[in-house]
Amino acid sequence: MQYRNFGRHGFKVSEVGHGLWGMGGWSGSEDKQSMQALQRSLDLGCNFYDTALAYGEGHSEKLLGQLIRNNPGKEIIVATKVPPKNRIWPGSSNDKLEDTFPASYIVDCTKRSLENLGVDRIDLQQLHVWDDSWADNPEWQDAAQKLKDGGLIRLFGLSLNRWEPWNGLKAIRTSAIDAVQVIYNIFDQAPEDELFPLCIEMGVGVLARVPLDEGGLSGKLTKATKFPKDDWRSGYFGPENLPPTVERAEKLKEFLPAGMTLAEMAMRFSFLHPVVSTSIPGMRKLEHVEQNIAMSDGKGLPPELVKALAAHRWDRKVAPWSD
Repeated sequence: MQYRNFGRHGFKVSEVGHGLWGMGGWSGSEDKQSMQALQRSLDLGCNFYDTALAYGEGHSEKLLGQLIRNNPGKEIIVATKVPPKNRIWPGSSNDKLEDTFPASYIVDCTKRSLENLGVDRIDLQQLHVWDDSWADNPEWQDAAQKLKDGGLIRLFGLSLNRWEPWNGLKAIRTSAIDAVQVIYNIFDQAPEDELFPLCIEMGVGVLARVPLDEGGLSGKLTKATKFPKDDWRSGYFGPENLPPTVERAEKLKEFLPAGMTLAEMAMRFSFLHPVVSTSIPGMRKLEHVEQNIAMSDGKGLPPELVKALAAHRWDRKVAPWSD
């Protein structure tokens, strides 16, 4: 496992982190299997774990708490998120900050997460949605500072809306943001335009999420793929998105180096940019843990391949099915 600086904050995180969304209630999730996957990633050198209060209404936080209790003395860096009070995803300028993230609510949710995790301090607390129209409202900054002053959190950050990497620049410029997580993968290269340069300038840590495009870059989807109705992916990979995703993935396979799968290429791409602190794929199974972590070997991708992949950028717009 390779390790990287987490922005300006003076500590290192594993190049591949562990995302826990799928452990909070996706179809096929099973606690015993999830705990095995968490333990295996820790044993292989992962030290960064990203969860959220909304994942199974705290269930994935409790699983992470169990991992912490099972491994006293091991470095486990915990990131979680406050869900929007109005339960509207993504955040929008149509919503008011006081209805989405009032200060008292941010504090209360953090205390709930601390209880679920069984820890005294969260390393990184994040707002689960964001809209930059809220940036000038001091309430969110006041809540973040109160949590820091009380020793309940170490750092404060934002999880940026899908396909809106520009929607957070104003908040970052306040200097109150320590980290952002953003969708970044072979398809979604837009963070390179404005977000990444600003994060370098401000020393902000970057979590690259959805490195495999929710499975679109796994190489396993076909136009006949269907997910159970209670699985979030059944909406994401509906008739508007599944066919073009499969078609684009098939074109990418033409560039694969010998012996490399599409998923391996996608994982390597997700942490190529030097500003990325950690890539956080969802990993519920041992095989996924071992495959993804094996990509953190310092080898990267050939320069000519990286150049070719730039042409496969896919700029999409937010749609009712995308969040």
